Order: sequence, then structure tokens, then C-alpha cells
Amino acid sequence: MTFEADELELGPRGASAPAVVTFEADELELGPHGVRMRWRGLAVALRVPGAHNARNSLAALEAARLAGADEARAVTGVESFEGAARRFQLLGHARGARVYDDYAHHPSEVVATLEAARTLEPRRVVAVFQPHLYSRTAALAPEFGRALALADVIAVLEVYPARERRENHPGVSGLLVAEAAADAAAGKTVYWLPTFADAEPALGAELREGDVCVAMGAGDIDVLGRALVDT
Repeated sequence: MTFEADELELGPRGASAPAVVTFEADELELGPHGVRMRWRGLAVALRVPGAHNARNSLAALEAARLAGADEARAVTGVESFEGAARRFQLLGHARGARVYDDYAHHPSEVVATLEAARTLEPRRVVAVFQPHLYSRTAALAPEFGRALALADVIAVLEVYPARERRENHPGVSGLLVAEAAADAAAGKTVYWLPTFADAEPALGAELREGDVCVAMGAGDIDVLGRALVDT
């Protein structure tokens, strides 16, 4: 794995000329228990899954080294990281399926999250997505559809408006994303479940032992995720 940083400025006053720096990790393994790799000859075992976390940790290690930190202590630091709230956070189980909450609300983030879910070696990946903002939904619906097609089962909810008003975006709804996902998903099951009241029973009936369900979005999708979890 390599990580490239453009126009990286090094030096005590951050005044060096622009440069392209490539950081490398060897023997990368992405698995259900996290990430293993070697960095500058040191073994690194991360508790968080996914290639994106490997890249983030590699960047943190290099930043620590450039700041003068001891490399072995830097490795210990990244190995102690257990994740952040709403970033691939395990909420619990539903009918034997693991249910995660993730703040992904851009197509590239959805891809990274679903790829991380796949490394857990699930029976199926079930993606539950709540679009965030009408303007973003209108602009990126096809990209969201292609990203969600990485899952085995897809459910799309209505847009979480945040600061926007529905009346200012006529014709825009989460259905645009659901339709785009159906177009990209090559016959996979795609649900259009506008409300939590629609989604909770449908997903409760869909989830099975061995599935990984990821509820994604920057709105209140975590409420649905927690409702799905067995009490």
C-alpha cells in the first residue's frame, strides 16, 4: 500500500518547497479482526478494519516520525486506537447480524465503508443509506447508486434535510438514489424505505445470521440502527 501526499511542506516553519512524498506499508492484510501491515520494518496490528484505516494510520505514523517521535511508540499509539463514534461503530446484533453505524455521506466514503465491511467476511453486506441534503442528493445520486451497489442488499431512506428545505428542491428525494442503486446493482435487492417506520420491520425481516448491516449517513440514521439491535 502506498500513500501519496502532494505539496507536503516539511521544516520547522513549514516553508520548504512543494514536494510529492510516497509512504509505503508492506505485507498488508485486511481481515475480520482489523488490519496487519509492516511499516519501516515494524509490525503494525490495527483494531479497526478497512484499507482506509490502514491509509489513515500510515499517514499518522509518518507524521509522527517526521515530528521526531519514536517509531515504536508511534506504532503502539495507532494500535491502541479502537475507533470513533459513528465511524464503523458496532451497535450490536439483530437476528445474528452485526449492525454498524457509520457517518459516510459522500460516495467515496460509502465505498470505503462497504469495502471495510466486506473484510469482516460476512454472509452478506446490507447497506442502509440515508442521503444527506437535497442538493447533494440531486448532484450525486448516480455516484451514490454505484457506491451502494457494492453491497449485497441495499435500502435507501428519505433525505435528511439538515439546513435545507424540501420545497426548495422540487423532485428531489431519496428515491433518486434508490433508482440509481437499482440501475447499478445488477439485480440485487434494493429497498426504497422512506421512513424509519417503513425501514425497521423490513430490515428486521431481511437480516440473517452472519450478515453485516451498515447504517450510513450524516443525519439521524443511527437511531434506526439502534432500533434494529436486539434488546
